[in-house]
Amino acid sequence: MNRNKQRFNMSRTLCKSLIPILFSSYPLAAQASDTSLITDQQMEEAERLFSGPVEEDYYRTDAVLVSATGSAKPIFLAPSVASVITKEEIKAMGATTLDEVLESVPGLHVSMSPSPNYQAQWSIRGIHSNANPHVLLLINGQPVQDFHQGGRPSQFRLPVSMISRVEVIRGPGSAVHGADAFAGTINVITKDGQEIAGTQGGYRGGSFARKDAWAMTGGQYQGWDIAMTLDMMKSDGDDERIIERDFQTLLDEGFNTSASLAPRAMDTQHNILNAYLGLNRENWQIYLWGWRENDRGAGAGLANAMADGNRLESDVVLGSVAYHNDHWFDGWEFDLDFNYFYHQAITNLQLFPPGSVLPIGSDGNLSFTNPAGFTLFTDGFIGFPIRTQNQYSTEAVALYDGIAQHQMRFSVGYQYTDVTYKAYQNWGPGVLDGTQTVVDGSLTDLTGDPRIFMPDVDRRLWYLSAQDEWNFSKGWELTLGARYDHYSDFGGTFNPRAALVWQTRYDLTTKLLYGRAFRAPSFTNIHAQNNPIGLGNPDLDPAILDTLELVFDYRPTPDLRLAANLFAYTIDGLIEFLPDQGEATTTSQNARDQKGHGIELEGEWQVTNSLQLTSNMAWQDSEDKASGDPVPNAPGLQAYLAGDWQFLPDWAINGQWIWIGQRERARGDSRKAVDDYSITNLTLRRQALFEHLDLALAVRNLFDEDVREPSTSVIPDDYPMNGREIWAELQVNL
Repeated sequence: MNRNKQRFNMSRTLCKSLIPILFSSYPLAAQASDTSLITDQQMEEAERLFSGPVEEDYYRTDAVLVSATGSAKPIFLAPSVASVITKEEIKAMGATTLDEVLESVPGLHVSMSPSPNYQAQWSIRGIHSNANPHVLLLINGQPVQDFHQGGRPSQFRLPVSMISRVEVIRGPGSAVHGADAFAGTINVITKDGQEIAGTQGGYRGGSFARKDAWAMTGGQYQGWDIAMTLDMMKSDGDDERIIERDFQTLLDEGFNTSASLAPRAMDTQHNILNAYLGLNRENWQIYLWGWRENDRGAGAGLANAMADGNRLESDVVLGSVAYHNDHWFDGWEFDLDFNYFYHQAITNLQLFPPGSVLPIGSDGNLSFTNPAGFTLFTDGFIGFPIRTQNQYSTEAVALYDGIAQHQMRFSVGYQYTDVTYKAYQNWGPGVLDGTQTVVDGSLTDLTGDPRIFMPDVDRRLWYLSAQDEWNFSKGWELTLGARYDHYSDFGGTFNPRAALVWQTRYDLTTKLLYGRAFRAPSFTNIHAQNNPIGLGNPDLDPAILDTLELVFDYRPTPDLRLAANLFAYTIDGLIEFLPDQGEATTTSQNARDQKGHGIELEGEWQVTNSLQLTSNMAWQDSEDKASGDPVPNAPGLQAYLAGDWQFLPDWAINGQWIWIGQRERARGDSRKAVDDYSITNLTLRRQALFEHLDLALAVRNLFDEDVREPSTSVIPDDYPMNGREIWAELQVNL
């Protein structure tokens, strides 16, 4: 759905929602009067109020609006549990990446995945896994997915300069967005030319040899709204994130070798290039986004064994052309979009360092249970896989409001995805058979060989959905919807939703929400072969989530908002790799079921015109259905407190306090529970210096806390996170 159409729908919905307030003298009078009957004159006056430049101004308040559900309306009326973080809030908090923005969302914790490649893990309500396929990322409503492993593209870290706002839906969203809108959906909306309105450029430097630069320009040209942004982010990483022992340490103790590089710092450097071009004109929206991560470090290593030979690269391109028409037929609006998504991951991996001695099975893979021999890898245990994903998709959406009190949405879409693989390695089937005693760094090309770890694969998806928002009585709205998806490799899935929103009082909204979502098996889950980590299973079913939520949104004054969200969910058929009986391998299975419940509390208080306080707290209790074991590594309790104070002309200071606690270990892990921690961040800003300069100074982890995120047991002391970080920023506005 393009943004011009979103804004049109948004203004109409706002008119219908806010007219009872606009045309009543007092809130209680509005509550008592029959405001469901709106005169034509009132509607015309309201539409004039929310049209033209004023509409754009209201639209850009954004904190009260959400469109990620497919229905644009104020958050307190939206049929979902949602958060919106605007560009102004992002700037105030000093966030420089999307991950830092998301830490402010109730019930969402940004952790570090032990695999693959130490990328960020978004844990929502106790639902997470290493590859993180349970949260769907959208850019302007278009999915950004890695079909190989599920989740986001490899090593993904998104700068914030192109972001207008971030919409976060907690809970299921498959009835609108399809696969992987499971624990949550995150929609990144980019800036348009009107928002940029000129040219800006900046530089940020600081701890860990950090060097960030960005430039953006935007405005109107011959009827086109044009926006362009370019970002570069580079850092050597914190060299005090020391790993004392790794997996190779254990192997050294077993084989009397000394190959381990521990203790040493994790390899956390990054080098990112991000570019965006957006074009809008009348009914057309065109955008092109490109992202590249070059020479990324591999943390503690893919196999939790540190090495010097790991280098990771990842490229992403997303292009979209969308057309909107609202005048073909009375009461109907139509959208048609065509999209292309490209992702290539090049991973030069030294899984174990030079000098390691490893047990090798007769198939050439690692085998700790039935080795055919023991092999010395003089140059390391090396894998060099390359995968390339191409995805083509189209969607048609129709909105119909020709029936009184109903807003209907219909969509149909098609998607084709193919992934091709190359592999170069000094181990595995076709390379070793367990009889070799010494292997050097010479690599064998397995591209096109049936013994490669993954065959070239493709997937076809078609889907259709329907939704009706029915304002059946004054202050009551019922949303019913469903979506059916059919995949060429694992079949079909049906996902309904129902939401009842009741404006209980003029200052209180109550919501009762039900939704179903699914997580699609990744290509690795289905097709992996000749792989020591895990084998695929073509008989997998999608994981299914059912969630029930009760929401209270209380706004006693224009300056105060309080909200409570209670939720309970069950998951059937979580996909995990389980050990194969009598074998050294693991195979992807619908391994277990999970259930959970919890509460999220939120508060926003505009204390004065210059001081705002924001807080939230989330508690969740999630466990395995069969064993009752708690879900490991997920925060049982987390809290967030932020204050933003604008003092003196053009000065502002923002503080954040983040607390994460009550994380349990997995069954069989004898280590004590993961330590609780808190982080304090401060950002000081001076704007409009000499009219055109903005300055900022920020400290992250002010008190240099020893923050740890959960690791596997082969790294006993968990993963250390960044210590105190200081950066300074200069931006020029023309």
